[in-house]
Amino acid sequence: MTVTRGLEGVVATSSSISSIIDDTLTYVGYNIDDLTENASFEEVIYLLWHRKLPTKAQLDELKQQLAENTELPPQVIEHFKMYPINKVHPMAALRTAVSLLGLYDEEADLMDEDANYRKAIRLQAKLPAIVTAFSRIRKGLEPVAPRKDLSLAANFLYMLTGNEPDPLAEEAFNKALILHADHELNASTFTARVCVATLSDVYSGVTSAIGALKGPLHGGANEAVMKMLSEIGSLENVDSYIHGKMANKEKIMGFGHRVYRKGDPRAKHLKLMSEKLTKLTGEPELYDMSVRIESIVTGEKNLPPNVDFYSASMYHSLGIDHDLFTPIFAVSRVSGWLAHILEQYEHNRLIRPRAEYTGPGMQKYVSVEARGE
Repeated sequence: MTVTRGLEGVVATSSSISSIIDDTLTYVGYNIDDLTENASFEEVIYLLWHRKLPTKAQLDELKQQLAENTELPPQVIEHFKMYPINKVHPMAALRTAVSLLGLYDEEADLMDEDANYRKAIRLQAKLPAIVTAFSRIRKGLEPVAPRKDLSLAANFLYMLTGNEPDPLAEEAFNKALILHADHELNASTFTARVCVATLSDVYSGVTSAIGALKGPLHGGANEAVMKMLSEIGSLENVDSYIHGKMANKEKIMGFGHRVYRKGDPRAKHLKLMSEKLTKLTGEPELYDMSVRIESIVTGEKNLPPNVDFYSASMYHSLGIDHDLFTPIFAVSRVSGWLAHILEQYEHNRLIRPRAEYTGPGMQKYVSVEARGE
């Protein structure tokens, strides 16, 4: 057996959902640049699930299905109110709430294709409501009911704040949702596929994926980037802070990627949105700091920024609490998880790799009395 740590470079399955070839990310053959500039997130959801862009009628039907399934069971809302609010990270709340949703879905354990698709609709619709409801409840506020006339991007920001977002905020958030929707066989997606390959249910698959996304080496990196920007404080402190990190051989979050070598193609879109939004909110120094950090790290370490780096300042400029950055990642990525879960069910084979054993050789049992002190 050949051992590859972290499965780097190992092709574990075939998929028709997304690809990363020569540092180009595509969803079903559509370049991410094309989709980010022209599509709505709802169109991308349909594309990932059906492998084609929707007609207007199909898109309208999907939007209606999502709007009709956004409301959370009251038990989930009450459950939030029982949490030790100041001690619970939103990712832990999201992971628990998604698992809890399965208890109130009469079709949770039905495994036919139509039932699984209906569950996908419910989960895609309800994740934004979970994140926004928890955010408000922990502040002593009541959840804001969703509006059926808003896009998924606008509705999230509306449920979070109670105010309809301006067009630039909606545009920026729509782009972010598209850019995070899928990313081939990343850690959380692979986790979801491993889970449902046992023929476990959709809720278990998504709950497993959220657990994987929670780690700072995956979805948690954008929150860590904002923490770094807050610690730096001002543009004049950037050079000493970053060079100090480098001298201590500390990891600088938001740079480098396991797959991309020339640079993450998603980063440039969020960089532009960060520039526009920080100007709009009167915090352009956040963007200037980010650009200076990029200049140092990329220039001296040849590590270009990844999707997490500029998403941090962009989300901050939208007025989003920093510990919600990773749950927002899940609000988007659940579209990809669900696409992969449905694809896994279609062509299922139990995922069961092997491990190279590095322990002692054959040993013989010795009774506890004979083992000595």
